[in-house]
Amino acid sequence: MTNLSSFLDRVGTVITSRVGTMWTAIIFAALALVSLPGAIMTHDAVVIVAWIAQTFLQLVLLPIIMVGQRQQGEKTELRDQETHDEVMKSHQELHALLTSLDARHETLTLELRKK
Repeated sequence: MTNLSSFLDRVGTVITSRVGTMWTAIIFAALALVSLPGAIMTHDAVVIVAWIAQTFLQLVLLPIIMVGQRQQGEKTELRDQETHDEVMKSHQELHALLTSLDARHETLTLELRKK
């Protein structure tokens, strides 16, 4: 079952990466436009609105939304990495400060014991 699940995950990843591109949006727009003349020739507002909503928007917006989500994800990852780097830098500075304070404390303790 794990092999099948792994295979299906890979298939899903490949399909998602292919569909979520602006080139796919352009191809889907061209595909949708093939049926536009037929919708217009009906002179029926319901058919034309249905074509816009069900054909054009659904075909074209899906890949565009996927592209936008990917870009937002990349920006979030970059921001998270920058935050992580800053936290690690602060941690290192704090560690150095604490190490310095420990050394100073040891020195003062030894001086006080000598007196």
